[in-house]
Amino acid sequence: MSKSHLLSVENLCKSYQGEEGPVHVLRGASFRLDAGETVALTGDSGSGKSTALHLIGGLDVPDSGKVLIDGVDLANLADAGRAHLRRERIGIVFQQFNLIPSLSVGDNIAFQSRLAGVHDPKWCAALASRLGLTAHLRKFPEQLSGGQQQRVAIGRALAHRPALLLADEPTGNLDQATGDGVLALMLELVAQTGSGLLMVTHSDRLAAQMSRRLHLSAGALA
Repeated sequence: MSKSHLLSVENLCKSYQGEEGPVHVLRGASFRLDAGETVALTGDSGSGKSTALHLIGGLDVPDSGKVLIDGVDLANLADAGRAHLRRERIGIVFQQFNLIPSLSVGDNIAFQSRLAGVHDPKWCAALASRLGLTAHLRKFPEQLSGGQQQRVAIGRALAHRPALLLADEPTGNLDQATGDGVLALMLELVAQTGSGLLMVTHSDRLAAQMSRRLHLSAGALA
């Protein structure tokens, strides 16, 4: 598959063992995403959206099929190799924020960029400013609102300027107005960095703000 695509997903299959036998979550999903493109991945609950995101992020491995990021096949990497690629090339925004409670807001934002060895204080400061967090950098996550915590999570995911940003229901725990603001900021920052964005969402309204939409139904792209 061409290396010109930032992300190539080919015939992805994944099942889990249920009480009554295997549960097929993904059944041969295939798609591509280019740098600078924003794609919404929609579907009913249980359709395989989050599973697909975890496989693309190298957090899990498929039963069959391929995930290539910048032409690198994740199947050819061991756990350490996938972790390295994730640290260097991928940013992930989780619905539950997943901030480190013992670190300040500033240190949470800088966390992944420091892990990747590309920490840029000026870029982190610019992110904090654009995300409305400059006055909160010395606070801890528990001292912030949900919307503020999600903005910290977005800042952390973008601090190392990833090629690919994955977002799993990033506004799912926020009220509509706060969620709209968070998504607008994320889209603006993605455009600024040139990252590709794949966002899982159940919201047709939010999906409409992306450049393209993919819909999963019963584990396959409809």
